[in-house]
Amino acid sequence: MTPQRLATKLTPQGERILRSGHPWLFDGAVASVKGEGKAGDLAIIFDRKKDKFIGVGLYDPDSPIRIRVLHQGEPVKIDTAFFSDRIQAARKLRLPLLKKNTNGYRLIHGENDGMPGLIVDVYADVAVVKLYSPSWFPYLTDLLPLLQRAAKVETVVLRLARVVTARPGMANGTVLTGSLAANELTFREHNVELLADVVSGHKTGFFLDHRHNRKRVGELATGQDVLDVFSYAGGFSVHALHGGAYRVVSLDISGPALEVARRNVALNFGDDPRHETIEGDAFQELERLARQGEQFGIVVVDPPSFAKREKEVPRALDAYRRINTLAVPLVKPGGILVAASCSARVSADDFFATVAKVMKRSGREYELLEKTFHDVDHPISFPEGAYLKSVYYRLA
Repeated sequence: MTPQRLATKLTPQGERILRSGHPWLFDGAVASVKGEGKAGDLAIIFDRKKDKFIGVGLYDPDSPIRIRVLHQGEPVKIDTAFFSDRIQAARKLRLPLLKKNTNGYRLIHGENDGMPGLIVDVYADVAVVKLYSPSWFPYLTDLLPLLQRAAKVETVVLRLARVVTARPGMANGTVLTGSLAANELTFREHNVELLADVVSGHKTGFFLDHRHNRKRVGELATGQDVLDVFSYAGGFSVHALHGGAYRVVSLDISGPALEVARRNVALNFGDDPRHETIEGDAFQELERLARQGEQFGIVVVDPPSFAKREKEVPRALDAYRRINTLAVPLVKPGGILVAASCSARVSADDFFATVAKVMKRSGREYELLEKTFHDVDHPISFPEGAYLKSVYYRLA
């Protein structure tokens, strides 16, 4: 690692943000930086009044998040040992999960594991490193053996967020070390097998964050018919079938996603007649199913993010209201609605309040069963890190 060290001063508000433990310092929070830094240089932050060390972070001159904070407080050396300690601490947190016949998990959850802008997901014997900031490029060579050792893998694949430009030899989907027989591989999740496209699939190849909810739906699905709305690759559907559902319908607008869902089902159960697919717009298809008099013992509504920016929140809340209003009539008496949101911009309080209003306006009696958040491998250390929330209702 050969980054420059940039003496940095923050605005008074920037100092307050840093001392609060928040991992992001936006450009407006930075008062001065000594020298012309490049992505990955270390911003050494000094107190405005006493000129005393108060923090250090990864500098990125081209991002609105100018500094991604690695540490705040007493002086610390950012070296291989520093990152090794962070990675080992993260691995220790995941150990209970790995004892549950699961080998697909998130090893490093960015800011929430003290490594802002860096995600590491493990699928069986392959680790996928995804960069959300180019400031991690200078450190990859030193990080690779640490990650291989922690994840017990030889193969590491690089994925890049849209905002990160590829470097020579480090394009999106590059195999950094080891070998990859195929882009797609199989991993285990609580006794079922699923497919992950680690080179070109969404995120790093699969959506790992709903693991505990998929398992819970499987536990509830015995003898039930299940509607999996926005099913994508069929994670909820597979777990429902594994749990003993007698009929599962996967609904998604994407034909290729439904094909992966069918393959995930086949991977576990062969050509299973219990599984059906519907390709279409969820809002329109739920209306059609209601007109046909369809009802299900469990309806899972897990849409993609409806709000990428703050100004989209009101529209997103309205979308959650509409889609769950359409879902309620499809739940049998005594059945369960599982409503979820992965929109970080939408707070848990606002989402839960929106779904609660839908329930009240439905005219049906209902019981709140539980609210769930992130699984153990997606820890939360700052407000923006809390994005996933789900609520389970039983309807009379």
